[in-house]
Parts: sequence; structure tokens; C-alpha cells
Amino acid sequence: MFAIQATDKTFDQASADLESAVAKHGFTVLHIHDLGATLRSKGKDFKEECRVLEVCNAGKAAQVLALDMRLNMALPCRISVYTQSGQTFIGMIRPTDMLSLLSKDSGLLAVGKEVEQQVEQMIQDAL
Repeated sequence: MFAIQATDKTFDQASADLESAVAKHGFTVLHIHDLGATLRSKGKDFKEECRVLEVCNAGKAAQVLALDMRLNMALPCRISVYTQSGQTFIGMIRPTDMLSLLSKDSGLLAVGKEVEQQVEQMIQDAL
């Protein structure tokens, strides 16, 4: 269900390269959640870094919502850049796995597969 790749890049470089890859593939970064900074700002002793990019392709999102409006709760796609024990990783939960738990609609699963392939390419481009 998880698609995670290690990279030799720093956390900041991997984050920047992922943002560039998202734009290159026709998606938009809607928001970036800096979970590490948020936890530290709340007084938590959190040593790792973690940014979650919420990304969207408006055309694909419209297709999904036209098939099942309830799936607005599964959007947008999320791609994470994080560190663990000094190593930087980029990953996502596979859209096809998540959507197959929520619906058996073959049209929806086809859209999910297209999006998954594009997001996997974004991750590869950012490595």
C-alpha cells in the first residue's frame, strides 16, 4: 500500500525537487504541511523532518468526483518527504490501493491508476 523511495538528497533538496516535479507533471501543490515544524512549535521533542505536500490535478479530481462525490474525502493526493534515522525518504499511499478499498467502480480505478503512475514518476524525478 505504501510506495516509499530513499534518496541521498537532503530533506530540503528533496522537498524542493518534489515541488518542481509536481509542477512538471501538470499537478498543483495546494498546501504543504510541515509536520516536523508544527510538532516542535507545540513543544514536542520531534527530531525528524516531515513535509506532506497535498497535490492535485484538477481534471483527474473532477473525474473522480463525477464518479463518486463521497471520494472528496480521499482528495487531494498526498506525497511525503521525511527523514528517519538520518535518511531522507519520499513516499505516498498508492491511490489504487486506497481507492479499491472505497469503491469497486472500474472507471474510478482507471483514473486512480493514471494518477498513481504520474505521482510515482514525480517521486522518481525528485530522487
